[in-house]
Amino acid sequence: NSKPLGETDPYFVSDLSADLTIPLDPQGNETFPAKFFFGPNQYNILNQYKIDLDEELALGWTVIGWVNKYIVIPAFDFLRRYIGNFGLIILLLTIYIKIIIAPFTYKSYISQAKMRLLKPEIEEIQKKFGEDKKLESQQAVMALYKKAGVNPLGGCLPMVFQMPILISMFYFFPISIELRQQSFLWAHDLSSYDSIMTLPWTIPWYGNHVSLFCLLMTVTNILYVKYNNEMSSAGTQQMPGMKTMMYMMPVMFLFIFNSYASGLSLYYFLSLVFTFVQMFIFKKLVNEEEIHAQIKAKQKMPVKKSKFQERLEEM
Repeated sequence: NSKPLGETDPYFVSDLSADLTIPLDPQGNETFPAKFFFGPNQYNILNQYKIDLDEELALGWTVIGWVNKYIVIPAFDFLRRYIGNFGLIILLLTIYIKIIIAPFTYKSYISQAKMRLLKPEIEEIQKKFGEDKKLESQQAVMALYKKAGVNPLGGCLPMVFQMPILISMFYFFPISIELRQQSFLWAHDLSSYDSIMTLPWTIPWYGNHVSLFCLLMTVTNILYVKYNNEMSSAGTQQMPGMKTMMYMMPVMFLFIFNSYASGLSLYYFLSLVFTFVQMFIFKKLVNEEEIHAQIKAKQKMPVKKSKFQERLEEM
C-alpha cells in the first residue's frame, strides 16, 4: 500500500506498508521454509545474494533490461567509485551515452542535409502535379529520392538506437536507491521530483507542484522539435500532420515527468542540450556544397534495378 504525503512532511514522499500472509491448514502438520532479505533494492547487493533481479527490480523488458544491465549500470557504478556528486555522475553518464550513439546521430544529420538540399526539386514536383494528383506527386518524389541516393527515413536511424536507452533510463532512475537523498542544485532528492513551487490547486495528471528540471526538459524538447522540423522541412511537407504530433510529445512528457524522479528529467534535459551541441559541431564540419555535388553526380548515374524489379517489368 502506498499513501502519498504530499507537502505535509518535509522528509518523506510517501508512507508504504505491506501485508504478508501464509495460508495455514490448522488440521495438518505443515512447514513453510522461507528466506528473508532485509536490505536495499540495490542491483549489486541483490545480485551478490543471487536474488531474482527481474522480479525484484523493474529493469525493463528484454532489450531494455539488457541495456540497463550491460551498459547503464556498469557505467553508473564505475563513475560512482570515483565521484561523490550524483548530478555530475548523471552529466558524465549522459556524455557517455551520447558518444555511443554519435555515429548514428551524424548519419541522421547527413540524411537531413540531403533532404534539405532536395527541397527545391521537391517543390517543383509538387507544383507540377498540383493538389489533384497527390499520388503521382508522391511517386515522383520517391523516384527523386531513389535517383539521388537519399533515404527519407535516414533521419530516424538514431532514434531507433536511442529509444531503448531512453526507455531504459525511465526504468533505471526510479529504482536506483543510490540517488535517495542525494541533492543537486535545487533538487533535494534526485530519486523524487524537484518541486520549486507549490500550486494552490491540483492540475489533473500534472499535480500540485512545479518541477524545474521537468520544465527545463520540456522547453528544450520543444526547441529541439522546432529545430528538427526546420532541418527536415522537406520531409514534414509530405506529412504535415507529423509536425503537430511532434509538438504534442514534449507537452505529454511535461505531465508524465512532473512527479517522476528529478534525476530522470535532468538526464533528458542534458541529453537534449548535448544533442544541440552535436548538431552545432556537425554543421561546422559538414560541407553541404560537397554533399550537393555528390547528389547531382548520383542523379546523372543510371538507376540500378534489382533483379526482382527487372522480372516484374518483364512480366
